Amino acid sequence: MKKASFPETVLFSGSKTSHLAAECDDACILDMDYFVKNLAGIKAKGVRPDLIGPIIAHYASKWLPDLSGDHHPSTDNGLACSAESPESVTTLWMKKRFFVETLVGILPPEKDSIPCNFLLRLLRIANMVGVESTYRAELEKRISWQLDQASLKELMIPSFSHTCGTLLDVELIIRLVGRFVNLDEVAKSGAALVKVAKLVDSYLAEASVDSNLNFSQFVALAGALPSHARATDDGLYRAIDTYLKAHPRVSKQERKVLFRLIDSRKLSQEASRHAAQNERLPVRAVIQVLFSEQTKLDQQMNLSGSFSETRSPYLGFEAPTRCLSKREMSEQQVEVRKLREEVRGLQSHCHAMQMQMERLQEKKKGFFRWKKFGNVLPSMKSNNVSVVDKIEGSNEGEGERDAGSEMETPVDLKTRLVRGKNKINSG
Repeated sequence: MKKASFPETVLFSGSKTSHLAAECDDACILDMDYFVKNLAGIKAKGVRPDLIGPIIAHYASKWLPDLSGDHHPSTDNGLACSAESPESVTTLWMKKRFFVETLVGILPPEKDSIPCNFLLRLLRIANMVGVESTYRAELEKRISWQLDQASLKELMIPSFSHTCGTLLDVELIIRLVGRFVNLDEVAKSGAALVKVAKLVDSYLAEASVDSNLNFSQFVALAGALPSHARATDDGLYRAIDTYLKAHPRVSKQERKVLFRLIDSRKLSQEASRHAAQNERLPVRAVIQVLFSEQTKLDQQMNLSGSFSETRSPYLGFEAPTRCLSKREMSEQQVEVRKLREEVRGLQSHCHAMQMQMERLQEKKKGFFRWKKFGNVLPSMKSNNVSVVDKIEGSNEGEGERDAGSEMETPVDLKTRLVRGKNKINSG
């Protein structure tokens, strides 16, 4: 059978990418080696990488329907294992492994030449069939370059390891996010960082439902991004709350560690209200949320007051600002009063606890003073009762003179004891 070749009119006539992919599919789908050779010829003739990428994706989806984003199991006609197939499961897996490794080797090195979701699907199959670690590392590196283009659906890669107890491959996502964060500032923009942060928060909310998710894995993934990556911490708070629901045995110390990941100033009003009534959060976290919400309300009230006094510099007209209605102002004042009452209650409770701690410390100090005084008396064990009586009798004047002082110094105590001893000896 004579093999077809790519006509130059199709490759360089400026036609659409679909024509190139169709021509490549008709010529090369039956022979992987022939496809690789023709693809090398296409690259040598100067075809742009953004056109070569769709060719590879179209060709690969014919062999592996799982690589197509809209595939259905009923329409699989590639390297699929069916009851009518005479090939064994091992043979099919070996073919898939060879196919995936070949695809990874011919991917164009340029960034954005292959869609990120296609690379994620390819990585999922590579993990499933046990591709060599070097090929998986190459895929992970390419995915991390454009992680901001990934979707949550394709990021939900299951774990194919027998040693991993979680349903999802969380360690893989930790590595991808870590690689993305370690990219230089030129390779990643601020908008890309914000997109990845939202993606991570959504992934954490889904993965937290798994009761086998380790605490260390959750903290590692949630803390992999810098603090400025999240414009709001509502998504992270939702993920932490979901984790606490699915893991009710989390210790108090671990709950504190989880809430340290959240900046209470970045919570919205709805999230703050939920957190203030959330019994799963530690008390210190609730107090921080209440303080932050009160601060934001005070700033809003001051800002609205300053806007009402602002005048436009143009012909004495007022500045084009929106004044709050009476209803909105009253609602805000009610919220401020409620928050202030709650804060006062918490402050009084903390003050009472502090006073109790101070009283306990004073009792401990008094106990140690009497203990030191008791160490001096054994030297005068003889005539114990008379010694004490004579000391008290000889120092009545000094006791009245020093009644205003709260406590004696060690020098005064020693002087008084020596005087009492001398009087005893003289008597």
